[in-house]
Amino acid sequence: MKESDIMDGFKFKKKYGQNFLQNKAIIDKIAKVADIKTNSLVIEVGPGSGNLTITLASLYKDSNILAYEVDNSLEDVLASRLKDYDNVKILFNDFLKANIVSDVGEYSYDNLYFVSNVPYYITTPILFKLIDSNLGFEKIVMMVQKEVGDRFCSKVSCKEYGALTVILNYFFNVKKEFVVDRNQFYPRPNVDSVVVSFSRKDELERLDDKDFFMKLVHDSFQFRRKTLRNNLKKYNLSVIETVLNKYGYDLNVRAEALDYKIFVDIANSLTRA
Repeated sequence: MKESDIMDGFKFKKKYGQNFLQNKAIIDKIAKVADIKTNSLVIEVGPGSGNLTITLASLYKDSNILAYEVDNSLEDVLASRLKDYDNVKILFNDFLKANIVSDVGEYSYDNLYFVSNVPYYITTPILFKLIDSNLGFEKIVMMVQKEVGDRFCSKVSCKEYGALTVILNYFFNVKKEFVVDRNQFYPRPNVDSVVVSFSRKDELERLDDKDFFMKLVHDSFQFRRKTLRNNLKKYNLSVIETVLNKYGYDLNVRAEALDYKIFVDIANSLTRA
């Protein structure tokens, strides 16, 4: 059944970024990219009409799905479509305001995943919430706006490379999985999408202060065309220059030229100075 038939009469709300994926083959592909292990908990945000939710619940029967939906008007649709799946729970809450640490604490699981076709306008806040939770996600699979996905997967010195790229590459192995044409959604959005996966790294470089590291990275990219000398003038430039020299750079370098490991070294050196 097409999404347009399932949602007949439903008033799609732009404020929630509601564009529902209707191609089952693509939905199946997203679920398989997640590659969820036995006895896991999967968080989904914005289940919409429940297409991805149903696929996850069917494919991974020995795992639980915890979905957050902000639009209460979808309650009847989701209740009807998910009534036969006892491994799914829908919370009609704003995910960004939810206490996800408390919510997942009600479950017993071996691994935690996040799989979602997220509303584009809250993609970045969702990622930071997942990182800040310290819940140790095994894998995050998100469909995002293609332009944003390009930024997530960008390489050093590319124009899309930015603060978020650095931070994500510290925590995860980031991979662009596949592109999804805008015509696969109902209603049709104005942009194409891309599915990106973030797999947990077995070992992270030692970081003395995560919050300080993230602030340093954001400050380094504050003005993209300016050098670190200008963007980080409120920091101890002598310490920063010493670290940069180790890698063949000086304070006249721009942030976009530096690998995430150099930012880790700078952050640790500043906190220890």
